[in-house]
Amino acid sequence: MMQLYGALVLFLTFSTACGLRCYSCTAADPESCTDTKACSVLFNRCYSVKLGVNVVDKGCLASPACIAPITCCEGDLCNSAVPTGPSVVLLLLSSGLVTLFF
Repeated sequence: MMQLYGALVLFLTFSTACGLRCYSCTAADPESCTDTKACSVLFNRCYSVKLGVNVVDKGCLASPACIAPITCCEGDLCNSAVPTGPSVVLLLLSSGLVTLFF
């Protein structure tokens, strides 16, 4: 059991040390944005912002710069157009908890 906890702590430490990853692009179709970028330590949020009617810009940003109309989020690749991976798990988990307790 201790080995499991040790592996979990090691994994979480390694993923934190590697820094945040965000989708990074300027595109007319948000779903076509598949390039990812490792953010520098100065940037702790992923962002998305609409530039005009059909153009979207995505990348890394520092939290103080997260002001309207910029949408910011925390977590690896959280600025995708379609919720995938950990985003879906968190969405399902939070929905289940709300249903259970409210």
